[in-house]
Amino acid sequence: MHLYNAWLPPPVAEKCKDEARTFGLVVRSVRDSWLPDSPDSVYSTLKWISIIDLYLEARSEILLEDVKALIEIGFDIFLRSHDKLFVQVRWGNILIRLLKKYKKSLTLKVPWRPLYSTLLKTHLARNPGAEGWSLREQHFKIFISLVQCCRAFFPSGSAAEIWSEFEPFLDNPWHGSSFEGLGLISLFLPTNSENQAYISNSYIQTCLDLWVLNPHSEFWEVKWADLIGRCIRNCSSVDWEGFLPEIFTHYMNMFEVPVENENGVYPFPLEAPNNNMFLYLSVVPVAAKVVAKSIVYLLKPGGSAQEFFGKLATRLEQFYHPSNDGHWTDVLEAFLYYLVITFKKRLEKEQQNLLKGKNSQISLGKSEQVAFIKVVLRFIVRAQYNEDKSFSEVAAASISILSYIEPSLMIPSMISRFHLALETLTTTHQVPTAMTAVAFTARALFFCSLADSSSTADIMEESSCRAYGDFLALSLSNALLGIDANDPSKTSASIQLIVSMFSNLSVLDDDGSLANALPSINFSKWLDEFLQRLFSIFLFLEPSNTLNEGAHQSLSSSGTFLLSDKYYFPMLVVLLGRLSKHLHKQALEKISKFLRTNILPGSAAEIGLLCCAAVHSNPEAAAVYVIDPILTSIVSSLQGTPVSGFGGGTYDVSYSAKSMLPPALEIATEYHLHILALAIRYGGSFLLQYREQLKEITRSAFDAPSWKVNLAGDTLLCLLLRSLVHYYPIDQYRCFSCHPVAGAMEEWVSRKDYRDEYFLSGPNWHIPSDNEVLFANELLDLHLNSPLDVLLNICQSKSHGDRGLEREHLKVLLLRISSSLEGVQSCLPDFRSSLTDGPGNEYLQSQFIVGETGATVGSPELREKAARIVHISYEYLLKERPDDSMLLRLVTHIMDFIGNYGSMEYERSNNLRDWDLDASIIEPPVNFIIHSCFEGKKRPQWVLANKVHMHNTWRSSQSSYHLFHVNDKILPSKYFETLMDDLLNLSLHNFKIVRVVAVEALQKMFKRFPSLVVKCIPALTKCLLDPNTPEHKVLGACTVLKTRGVLRQLTLDSKAFSTFLLGVLGSSHHESLKAQEAIRELFDEYNIQYDGASKNPYNAVEDASDVVDIQGLVSTVSCMSFRLNSLHWRYSLMANWVLLLLLISSRSLIFRTKFHFETIGCFLKSLRNQVPQTRILAISALNVLLTEFPNVPSVEKTLTAGSVKSPLEDALGQVFLEDGFFVHALNYLSDDHDIPDMELVDSTGNYGMISSDADKLIRCFCFDRIPSWPRTPSWIFMTGGDSFCASFAYFIERLVQECGEPVVLSLRSSLEEFSFAEERAKQCVAAEALAGILHSDISEVQDSWKSWILSLVEKIILEPVVDSTPDWTACIRYAVTGKGRHGTEAPDLRHKVLECLMNPLPQIVKTSTITKRYYFLAAALAEMYPSKMQSTEVELHDALLKELLECMDYSSSQVREAIGVTLSVLCSNMALFISCRTGKSHHMQHSKSNYSIGDNDWCHYLIKRASELALHIQSAGQPSIFANDDTQEETRWMETLFHFVISSFKSGRSPFLFNIIVGVLHPIISLQGTPNEDLSCLANEAFELLIWHTMPQACLKEAVVILLSSSNNSNWRTRLSTLSYLRHFMYRHIFLLSVQDKQQIWMQIEMLLKDSQVEVREHAATVLADLMNSGDEDLAGNFRHRAYEEAFSLYTKRKLRNLAFDVSSASLHGSVLALVALVLSVPYDMPSWLPDTVTLLARFVVEPSPIKSTVTKAIADFRRTHSDTWIMQKGSFTKEQLEILDETSSSFSYFA
Repeated sequence: MHLYNAWLPPPVAEKCKDEARTFGLVVRSVRDSWLPDSPDSVYSTLKWISIIDLYLEARSEILLEDVKALIEIGFDIFLRSHDKLFVQVRWGNILIRLLKKYKKSLTLKVPWRPLYSTLLKTHLARNPGAEGWSLREQHFKIFISLVQCCRAFFPSGSAAEIWSEFEPFLDNPWHGSSFEGLGLISLFLPTNSENQAYISNSYIQTCLDLWVLNPHSEFWEVKWADLIGRCIRNCSSVDWEGFLPEIFTHYMNMFEVPVENENGVYPFPLEAPNNNMFLYLSVVPVAAKVVAKSIVYLLKPGGSAQEFFGKLATRLEQFYHPSNDGHWTDVLEAFLYYLVITFKKRLEKEQQNLLKGKNSQISLGKSEQVAFIKVVLRFIVRAQYNEDKSFSEVAAASISILSYIEPSLMIPSMISRFHLALETLTTTHQVPTAMTAVAFTARALFFCSLADSSSTADIMEESSCRAYGDFLALSLSNALLGIDANDPSKTSASIQLIVSMFSNLSVLDDDGSLANALPSINFSKWLDEFLQRLFSIFLFLEPSNTLNEGAHQSLSSSGTFLLSDKYYFPMLVVLLGRLSKHLHKQALEKISKFLRTNILPGSAAEIGLLCCAAVHSNPEAAAVYVIDPILTSIVSSLQGTPVSGFGGGTYDVSYSAKSMLPPALEIATEYHLHILALAIRYGGSFLLQYREQLKEITRSAFDAPSWKVNLAGDTLLCLLLRSLVHYYPIDQYRCFSCHPVAGAMEEWVSRKDYRDEYFLSGPNWHIPSDNEVLFANELLDLHLNSPLDVLLNICQSKSHGDRGLEREHLKVLLLRISSSLEGVQSCLPDFRSSLTDGPGNEYLQSQFIVGETGATVGSPELREKAARIVHISYEYLLKERPDDSMLLRLVTHIMDFIGNYGSMEYERSNNLRDWDLDASIIEPPVNFIIHSCFEGKKRPQWVLANKVHMHNTWRSSQSSYHLFHVNDKILPSKYFETLMDDLLNLSLHNFKIVRVVAVEALQKMFKRFPSLVVKCIPALTKCLLDPNTPEHKVLGACTVLKTRGVLRQLTLDSKAFSTFLLGVLGSSHHESLKAQEAIRELFDEYNIQYDGASKNPYNAVEDASDVVDIQGLVSTVSCMSFRLNSLHWRYSLMANWVLLLLLISSRSLIFRTKFHFETIGCFLKSLRNQVPQTRILAISALNVLLTEFPNVPSVEKTLTAGSVKSPLEDALGQVFLEDGFFVHALNYLSDDHDIPDMELVDSTGNYGMISSDADKLIRCFCFDRIPSWPRTPSWIFMTGGDSFCASFAYFIERLVQECGEPVVLSLRSSLEEFSFAEERAKQCVAAEALAGILHSDISEVQDSWKSWILSLVEKIILEPVVDSTPDWTACIRYAVTGKGRHGTEAPDLRHKVLECLMNPLPQIVKTSTITKRYYFLAAALAEMYPSKMQSTEVELHDALLKELLECMDYSSSQVREAIGVTLSVLCSNMALFISCRTGKSHHMQHSKSNYSIGDNDWCHYLIKRASELALHIQSAGQPSIFANDDTQEETRWMETLFHFVISSFKSGRSPFLFNIIVGVLHPIISLQGTPNEDLSCLANEAFELLIWHTMPQACLKEAVVILLSSSNNSNWRTRLSTLSYLRHFMYRHIFLLSVQDKQQIWMQIEMLLKDSQVEVREHAATVLADLMNSGDEDLAGNFRHRAYEEAFSLYTKRKLRNLAFDVSSASLHGSVLALVALVLSVPYDMPSWLPDTVTLLARFVVEPSPIKSTVTKAIADFRRTHSDTWIMQKGSFTKEQLEILDETSSSFSYFA
């Protein structure tokens, strides 16, 4: 049994044992409800979902065979319901929870193909259902989680099948299908024990080869990292050592931290197609999580992963510093968190295996653990004092966890940082953060200081243990100083620290038992000081809000920061609960004195909680000091005051409606009542001795002539009843068991460690005695039963003559009833429900799960009486006081309390969850300090007791809640239905505040009794249909209809579905703007939450009145949709959308009927509608409806039907054959494209909207039913065409496929007119229509190609208009796009289109025409699938390559850019084609071979010519030389090459062209500073993209040689550019470069420190400072030694003024800059070598410029970066060194 259930109150825990039996009955009922032969029977199983979820949430003990049976049934239902997303979401969620909870115990075999088929049908198909986006998104997340859970149960051989199924998708890395294939592989590929044999070294190498193909795609990077990460965690047979350089290179680039001045984000990322992003990336783990887990599991004894991790950490460490925050901060925070959490879990698993005798060779030893923690500690030190609270808490939690593993490292570091925070003057925010860190680490500190020396000898030294005790005492003293009313954050941290420390100790006393833990603390003095500081806060607190009349008094009414602190009350109860007897008495005396001498209304809640803690800790002792003084004060305050008699007392004849208490007396009385209410919250049986006094005080509070006092009485009565009748733990804050290792500490409890003593030492519960129940019944009789009688009398007899007095009386009566009901909650029995006779329902008359709030008081009759009388009072108020909002709110609250049985407990349990405490009081499962290992993390017993209390509260709210869901024979009480009707009327009230409260109560009723929703819908829709309905009723009806309970019920009831739709669509007559807005929002919400049509909306049922005629409903909606000039466009649009939903949802009944065809024709007519929104929706609808029809080739149509037209063709032909149809339609659609300040079409191809109102209305209408287009990324504007609408092109394509030649002929004249129109919008529409025709692949289009389309395309190519080029480019791109689901099949006209484009242009044409042609070719080639190219397409590539190479020096810059773009696409296509044909590795850049086409070895040609031209251009030097024609041609050729390189990077195709890019590396670097501006800009752009890319290992050697050569170039600008690139090059390739290459680069940069050009020298120092943090400690150490020795030698010789010693200024400056590099490499730390180095640097300040300015600036930077920690770090310097620094830093004055 779970600990939460074992610790339940004894009466409840005993009943839990029967839950296994009832769960078996539930499983049997599910099996009986599911009929595989009846698809609609799945809906009858849904009622059991919430019941199954109850057992899981309740952690019930259920039988494994029942779980297995339920999973099998659930999978059967899930897989058979692919067209019922709502069903799959509900069952999928249950299956996920069952698989996660019982995965270690189950033996299942789950095949993967049925799951893949489900994914295909629900999300990857082109014609899925019409469910709302909310449901579809929820479904996909559920489906992804389900597959991830099922991977562990895939049978042997699944991995091989999955890889062979989806690996062909990866042939083309920049094609959309590759992203889909990767998403599917990452989702489905299992790494469980049955499939681990498939994961071999060769498989991992294949994955790494594919990983590099899209280097800047977030989707690509994360999915491969996730897949390989799972292999790392689960497949120990793979030898990962050889793969580490490549893996860590990917990890380095995934963090996107900046290098030099960049922002860390690649400017041209390669995005996956939108559908893939939605389907896979939205639910994948964050990159930081994947990387962290992988790194932890790569660690092993003797492995090199630790070394790689250290280098990675060195690079990332500086970005953890608070001054270096940016977009990477959240990623780094997650990285730190998952590193520590995963490391802890790995050690926990290894320790458990060790205890079981399972020792593994890859288990981490002591040295590996220490090495890892040292690296992580560097992150923590930087992040600990981050101003981001979340980040600092992650650092504190990390310190806590790692302190249990390696305290000798973590605790000293934390202590030193704590002292630093106390001493700092500039960053005061560090103090609360430091105290939080101590709170997280307190238990580890106590273990070190209190545990037996024999237990901790191998972890800590004895002297350290004593020092830790002193530190704990210091921390506790500082916690007192931190309690400050003016510093809430510090006070909160102090409170947290006190809770954490005292939760560890068994008792707080001055008897010497804590001498080791807190050696210098005198608890008596500490307690006095603590209370004094707490009281001082109370004195300065002020209330932040004023209560309105009628509002219920909140226990946190003061609203101060103490009440918002979740540790405040735990601090009080833990402190008072752990005090020894004499210290507890001392505290009570202090509290009593404070209560007697102060009245502080602003601190009532805070002081009340203090009194509550005092009573909770020791009720008997607190009675004298706390309760008695308060009771005395209240009684004396109310003596002699006017008595209204409203509270049950004797009526005072002098009382009137104007009677009131004096303000001071009112404040004092209210204050004391609030304190008393809170103080007795957990009083229990102790309150019986005050029985009469409490009854009298409660009566007097309600009798008082003050509403504030009445409200305080309400709080008192409510909490008094809860204290008497509720179950709650008592004494849980005392220590019940001391730790066996450290006797002064409490032993904490793990809820997963099933030991008998834990169950036996559970909390003591308050179980109400008979006398307490009797007292509670007396209170109910006084304040519930009697007020009900008086209320009934007032409503029936109208006994009050004074309306003002009557109102006051009604207020108090309703308040007494409300507080009584709120106090007893579900202890007052529920209504009696009627149960009809029937077999098989006997077990449903009892509870499923058990739970009780407390003892039973009252009776069902009392609840029924309350319901009856409240209904009468409601009617009375509506008649006599319809405008009294306060009384109506009170009545509404009472109805909520009466009708919604258990809802108060449910809300309370949710509130308690929000206040759940965090990791500061958690002991991890692995504790190396005392050498213990547990199943789960351990918490203080009081924390677990409170969690059990919350669990019991939740159980009581759910125990009988769902009975009405599963048994339609249990009917709700008639009183319940009456209350629901009243609340429904109140939800339509003219006061908004009343409507809000009523709707909230109504929602709870709908959730408990879904069947009653149907009864309310007609009344609500009537408000919408009736034109005379007032505005407030329409607003209320829309609010109710918008609730989730109503919208969900529409899916399950056909009549409600029909009534709702007709009601909304028939509400256009309302003139109120607010009403129209509410109706619009209702319809929006309905679309978003749409769960599909009703489960059985159109089939006959037993009750004839429930039969809904689908054709009649669709016909009615159709009339509303296409009725001209009678409906506002908004309602016509809504009707169109509803009609579309109905048509999709009723495929089986309406498909291929005459009405179906006519409706499609009506939507086609809507293209000529004057309303843009209608046209846009019509296109979406036509795409959906035409997709329903299979695409039958026209040849087959001719063979099967001859000249007979199909019904669809006939229906559509009647529309588009009308005279001028397409002319008018295209005209209107062109208007949609012409919007002044807003793009009509977004990147997904969906139209935008004209107005914001319209945009809100239609945003969820036009769902995507077209193939993903474009299939490949768009990286430049000219190949995009943002105004090109793919959905319209697809519509034309489908229309041509269905109706053939008549459509083509009808469009011909329109196309010929629009293609050459002056307006770009008309050309864009023509481009879309032509694209659809060309892509349709019917024989008639091929005939039309010869007759008129070819000439039209040729004219378009020759048309000189430039503005429309992007649209026509998109048209060509769409026309040649591959067909099929993956886009790999060539369309019939692709070759003809390419032939047309390849035709030579006339001799004399404009430059824009040539540019257009090349962009057309680039767009067409980009959409091709290289691995499936035919011989004709290869020949076309060959011919085009020859043409492009000959034209690279073309005179026009536009043409050169187009040639470069086209050349990059062509070359990458051929590289991939050769790769696939030769069967080599995908990433061809690893190959040294050149790609030859024909006899032209173009690869070597490009590299060789680029090198020659670069040298020639660079040597020319002077601008005048560019007048030479040959030089101009060379410059133009080089510009084209740079366009080629830039396009390769932007398009993501560079991995296949890196052998060329590396070959032209020197031209890119050297030509950035040429006099020719255009060439220089292009070289700069290529360089800015180059620095982001990682080169393949095969190219690194060649690249290093080129870079070393460039760094020796005679041109200093080339050397400077080379230095800039080397900085990035070393960062990107730090794991890939050989040691020899790194040494050569280091030496070369060191040489550049003494370069003749000062800019080069200074930049070399900056680069070296960065390289010092590259993780290569040997290289860095050698450089540090050389730099210091050389500089020291120079300084010594110059100091001695050795005349024989002569050194150049550059050489001296270089030596100084080497010191500068050393100083700047450690901006925040103070290593041992730094004081001497920075001092030596300061000594060079006497040298002339530029050395002097270099030294001054470097020392200033040193001062700035070390300012926060200078107080601690200056101790590393000698007095002489500090004087030298001060002399260097001080500014000289003229007057000195």
